[in-house]
Amino acid sequence: MAAAALLLGGIPVYLATSANAATACAPAWSATAVYVGGNSASQNGHNYSAKWWTQNESPATHSGQWDVWADSGVCGGTTPTTPPTTAPTTTPPTTPPTTAPTTPPTTPPTSSPVTGIPKHALIGYLHASFANGSGYLRMSDVPANWDIINLAFGEPTSATSGDIRFTLCPATECPGVESEADFIAAIRAKRAAGKKVLLSIGGANGQVQLTTTAARDKFVSSVSAIVDKYGLDGVDVDFEGHSLSLNTGDTDFKNPTTPVIVNLISALKSLKARYGTGFVLTMAPETFFVQLGYQYYGSGPWGGQDPRAGSYLPVIYALRNDLTILHVQDYNSGSIMGLDNQYHSMGGADFHIAMTDMLLAGFPVAGNTANVFPALREDQVAFGAPSSVSAGNGYVAPAAVQQAVGCLVSGANCGGYAVRSGTNPNFRGLMTWSINWDKFYGWEFQNQNGKYVKALP
Repeated sequence: MAAAALLLGGIPVYLATSANAATACAPAWSATAVYVGGNSASQNGHNYSAKWWTQNESPATHSGQWDVWADSGVCGGTTPTTPPTTAPTTTPPTTPPTTAPTTPPTTPPTSSPVTGIPKHALIGYLHASFANGSGYLRMSDVPANWDIINLAFGEPTSATSGDIRFTLCPATECPGVESEADFIAAIRAKRAAGKKVLLSIGGANGQVQLTTTAARDKFVSSVSAIVDKYGLDGVDVDFEGHSLSLNTGDTDFKNPTTPVIVNLISALKSLKARYGTGFVLTMAPETFFVQLGYQYYGSGPWGGQDPRAGSYLPVIYALRNDLTILHVQDYNSGSIMGLDNQYHSMGGADFHIAMTDMLLAGFPVAGNTANVFPALREDQVAFGAPSSVSAGNGYVAPAAVQQAVGCLVSGANCGGYAVRSGTNPNFRGLMTWSINWDKFYGWEFQNQNGKYVKALP
């Protein structure tokens, strides 16, 4: 890509011109990490219109989001039909490698730990602490098809306190909610039946920033208290929004220096050590914090990028021997570049295939082929999909979800994408948001996608 500077509202914005633009009128995309105001601008005979791309956040309530500008060339204000890429930067970006990695230089353990989780698992979130339009579902009424049940959510008393709390949804918001004693008894019954019940920490509203060692220690003690009280199998890390970001100059995902990253790694290792090898640790990051790291990591070598880009990578890497399952949220996402150096968008099997292949094959971080994020084991990888149209942006019909799983497992019916990771017969399975929404829509995800996954050899 080539970059050209444009002053918008007095702020220099780099405009990236697509290398494959067929004509002078073809739209080109660019972005800046600074909101410059307004929704249109002109310079040198070109017309620009602003298009927001955010990671499920509103520009009205969040500062420093991506302000993406479409260059309509000399043709006027034509809106491009393709979505903007998630390649925001205020400086020329690092060019990704022209060929995808094959065998990463760092290989994780080849043996899979004994976890008691089925080879191919169905994972879902249960709205246990809050109400929404899907309705409340008692723990005892969760069908037996769900192998891992994530309790949504444990949230902090304040963003930087590290003090995580979990309470059942109050009866005024959730008619029919069970008593705490019945809830604990139902968890005990699920576990006796071989299911895993985890505390999911964070969520869209639960910002967790362990900025100090005191917050780290409070995180460990408060999470342990919840695990012990309810008799849980482990935790799910669902940090979103502004929970994780990288300080300027923190450029090596293998040796992070940012306190919120270092303290989270330490806290999770402490929990794993406290409860032993049977402790289940899962993570549910958004694509912005993982796969976007193929192009952009932190604020970048020149500064100016969103410091959250790729910020989960050091956490995943440091805990690669402790991590049970990583199930990235393949929803509420902008377009992301895959290992084929093409941008992939939600709406079909292709997005799930390309995003998951990155985790199974490994990838250079920020285009640096000497700094590769290593592949995870097959049994450590699943992907997340909305259970219904109401559950999140990026819902696709069961046939597309199953096509993606089939491609990743056997290499068949992959469409136009060439899988770099080969076949993955031990691919773990599917995660969905959420069990409640699946019930609301007649159990489509469970009965179709769950059945398909569980029938895999």
